[in-house]
Amino acid sequence: MTGWDELDAAIDDDGVVGDLGRLVACPSLGGAEDAALRLVADLADRMGLRVDLRAEDLAELRRAPGYPGEEVERDSLHTLTVTAPGRHPDAPRLVFNGHVDVVPPGTAPWSHPPFRPRVSDGRLYGRGAADMKGGVVAALHALAAVHALGGPPGDVVLHAVAGEEDGGVGAFATLRRDAGYAGCVIPEPTAGALVCTTAGALTWRMRITGRAAHASHRLEGVSSVDRYLPVHAALAELEERLNRDVTHPLMGRVALPYPLSVGRIQAGDWSSTVPDELICEGRLGVPVGRTVAEARAEFERVVRAAADGDGPAPEVTWTGGQFAPAETPIDDPLTAMAQAAISAVTGVPARLAGVPYGTDMRQYTARGIPTVLYGPGSVEHAHAVDEFVPLAEVSVVTRVLARLASGFAAR
Repeated sequence: MTGWDELDAAIDDDGVVGDLGRLVACPSLGGAEDAALRLVADLADRMGLRVDLRAEDLAELRRAPGYPGEEVERDSLHTLTVTAPGRHPDAPRLVFNGHVDVVPPGTAPWSHPPFRPRVSDGRLYGRGAADMKGGVVAALHALAAVHALGGPPGDVVLHAVAGEEDGGVGAFATLRRDAGYAGCVIPEPTAGALVCTTAGALTWRMRITGRAAHASHRLEGVSSVDRYLPVHAALAELEERLNRDVTHPLMGRVALPYPLSVGRIQAGDWSSTVPDELICEGRLGVPVGRTVAEARAEFERVVRAAADGDGPAPEVTWTGGQFAPAETPIDDPLTAMAQAAISAVTGVPARLAGVPYGTDMRQYTARGIPTVLYGPGSVEHAHAVDEFVPLAEVSVVTRVLARLASGFAAR
């Protein structure tokens, strides 16, 4: 039996499925992730891994430079670090990152309760199965397998974090304490692709005012809705410009690499009154190679230029998640090592890709840590009704991560 055969045999596929079901069954909506983190900590402790679960000082974090923002109410934040100790204290360290927070199940009916996981046709269904509890459990079991065979060359660590969906506060807190890693893999759902590039995504809020009047004397008022319409058209034109002639070799393959979406509009308070205020919120995609400050400035210029003179200029504020773009070169040693591990486990060459959404990847690359995404499931099923992850993909990703963990220090 080769070393790789022993590593493969050390992975308990039934245990992976069981632990994934337990984690999906633990509701962990944004702001209420503590129970899920305690569950992961308990699982890791039983595997003999080193566990550090701690409460963070939210007030101090919110004052820290670079704080990534948040969109959900929370009065506590815990972070969890799980370590498979390395055999050589001075060897390079590898980190896996996975978030346990999930988005709400929505109002449309599910075929099965979202927090009562079920296995059918080789898939595990439930909120968070794909995004990204499948990846968290795969990383945990990869660490356990390598640890059971004597440990990796250098420390391999799992950052199990809260608050990724609304900004990334969990990863931010964890990295402030320790960012001494030579590489990072984030098992977000990538449908088999190795993602080296992610777009940025900024949440914004806009307020446009008008002048109220009785609807029967509409001309005496100024409708905030009418004032908004040219701004909406200008935003559509901005999206078209952002996505015109994209030359990045990975992002250029994406149908719409940098979306600009208006997700919420609210105006008026009475059907027969000219509305004097409109509030809208949305998401701005940030191209790779552009800074968050540059993206904000361009957005604000477009809004100002489109505004009419019938009242104050629209007010733009930047709220919630503020995800910068992230990129690891396709010729980075980590990329090559991940490609080799994927090919060895699957028998086919790894497919490189870029994605149009933000992740915690940018927090690691900003600290000089090469980072890639590779995990089970597809983003098409994340946040969706009847979310699921294929169990065969969870098994493959567990083995790929185990290979990376067992050989990383030799990169």
